[in-house]
Amino acid sequence: MNREFLKDKNRIVVKIGTTTITHVDTGHLNLIKMEKLARVLTDIRNQNKEIVIVSSGAIGAGRKALGIQGRPAGLAQKQACAAVGQARLMMIYQKLFAEYNQTIAQILITRRTIVNEISRENAENTFRELLRLGVIPIVNENDTVSTDQIQDENFGDNDTLSATVAQMVGADLLILLSDIDGLYTDDPRNNEKAEFISCVEKIDERLCACAKGADTSFGTGGMTTKIAAAQIAGEAGVDMVIANGDDVVNISRILEGKEIGTLFKA
Repeated sequence: MNREFLKDKNRIVVKIGTTTITHVDTGHLNLIKMEKLARVLTDIRNQNKEIVIVSSGAIGAGRKALGIQGRPAGLAQKQACAAVGQARLMMIYQKLFAEYNQTIAQILITRRTIVNEISRENAENTFRELLRLGVIPIVNENDTVSTDQIQDENFGDNDTLSATVAQMVGADLLILLSDIDGLYTDDPRNNEKAEFISCVEKIDERLCACAKGADTSFGTGGMTTKIAAAQIAGEAGVDMVIANGDDVVNISRILEGKEIGTLFKA
């Protein structure tokens, strides 16, 4: 499918998965990739496009800072890791974006923010004003007071949260950066005959059967949650692309209309 129409997308939500901004072997933040990400997104912002980031990685960053090996044990420990890690994550984002004179903001939301009419309207007003001022909001689930995401693996490492945010801000496009090139007929890491799916016009049972769960100790979202995100985005009229976050320049390539990743048509 011709993707020239993606050049006209103006309000873009970019979801950054944990594996995109961490070293998979150690779990430590990948500062080179984060610096490149800040540069790429600021350059897109300099094209007068509006950017919203939904960033994972807080619990992972916190657990490394606290010296916890493997997944945190128990809900309270996950929340403690999130509290420490979110501060570290935002400190690094602030430093990196400041190098390019780009102002960022932190927005922590919960499911209650989304379902409560007054809270949702307040959040939408905040997003609208920040974007008007040229700020890049960085969103995450408020894991220290809300346990929806860290208890429910199906919430998906911010996959479905990013789709909901795209809906809230009236985005034109949602980009999910993952550790895989896009959607395949099977997991290509286990099946060499798996075929790549470039474009999805309709999500059906056959497509859902292609989805696989996460297999890393750092992230929580697998392809199943990305399909769920595509459904939320599609119902809101938002096109979505799943692409490999190993090269963050893929964000720019997608907005140039190049055939990168799997496109889910709204």
